[in-house]
Amino acid sequence: MKTAYIDCFSGISGDMLIGALLDAGMPFEELKKGLNLVDISGYEIEHKKVNKRGIMATQFKVTAEEKHPSRNLEDIEKIIKGSRLPKKVKEISFKVFSRLAEAEAKVHGVPVEKIHFHEVGAVDTLVDVIGSVYSFYFLKIEKIFASSLPLGGGTVKCQHGLIPVPAPATLELVKEIPLRESPWEGELVTPTGAALVTTLAESFGPIPSMKITGSGYGAGSKDLPHPNVMRIILGEAERKNTNEQWDQDEIGIIEANIDDMNPEIYTYLEKLILKEGGLDFYITPIYMKKNRPGTKLTVLCPLSHMEKLCSLILKETTTLGCRMRTEKRYKARWSILKIKTPYGYVDVKYSPETKTLSPEFSQCEKLAADNGVPLKLIYDTAKSEAVKLLKNKQI
Repeated sequence: MKTAYIDCFSGISGDMLIGALLDAGMPFEELKKGLNLVDISGYEIEHKKVNKRGIMATQFKVTAEEKHPSRNLEDIEKIIKGSRLPKKVKEISFKVFSRLAEAEAKVHGVPVEKIHFHEVGAVDTLVDVIGSVYSFYFLKIEKIFASSLPLGGGTVKCQHGLIPVPAPATLELVKEIPLRESPWEGELVTPTGAALVTTLAESFGPIPSMKITGSGYGAGSKDLPHPNVMRIILGEAERKNTNEQWDQDEIGIIEANIDDMNPEIYTYLEKLILKEGGLDFYITPIYMKKNRPGTKLTVLCPLSHMEKLCSLILKETTTLGCRMRTEKRYKARWSILKIKTPYGYVDVKYSPETKTLSPEFSQCEKLAADNGVPLKLIYDTAKSEAVKLLKNKQI
């Protein structure tokens, strides 16, 4: 599986991302062909090799006419959907702009449809967004991961005057994303860069397990005290003792050993953890030092939620510390079948690879109570009806 890792050493912007993709092997002529599928004009693109503090990188530049029409999200949607781009490129490109619009709307306190972009709607941003998404598509990248983000500091000048770094829209876009301290001043992550990486990457953290096949460096426009570059690392995801039918990702695991807390609190804590984005919650009886009976609390969560949920556990329990780690996970693909039974409808999870059928327990429980019949009857009926449906449709 072709995988890309976006290493935001010195932040990320749209032009840096395209520069890195070109440096990693995206043909410049193919990039131009892709952009020509979109009805936008009044710009020229170029690229060149530059040396950024000892690192050779590709600098991508868009030169656009000085005056651009003010565009709202509907205008951008028409441009993207009216293009001849592949369907997937259209969908992802519009999603990037939708995230930008939502962030700007929240910052300015107005509805999304009333946001009129200036920098965001300019031709160069359209080129950066569509060009980046098209490049990943052309290179047949199936999985994208990214590092934590250094935001920078200080102030930056925009249409509204001087604003703090990170820009308010950038700050909105990187919520729930792992950040790291940056010793450098200046805007390292632009709103466009933030929208691209948070839309494209499925998780943030260390480089995933893969066999590296290539890399590329994209140069920022500014000369900073450090190499102002970001890089793309390309590779093939390793698949040990598995095959292509399984999805894989990385998951966060938080653990804490507790021996002095009222056990009634665990029920409340479980609801709170799951509400705040946890994927699973369970407790295991253990013996601790001095042979004290205790409980090991375990929470599974997306990597982006690890710090938030660790903080929540420290506040809500008596533990004085949490352990955090990441682990690789293989997952069977599944979908929901809406099954009609004599007692009502039940959602049944179905995995075609494993042939597993799992009725939604809470729905079965409710139907059993409503109909005055045994719970196991509802459960078994839902499974048997699902089997009939699958046989008839030959799914």
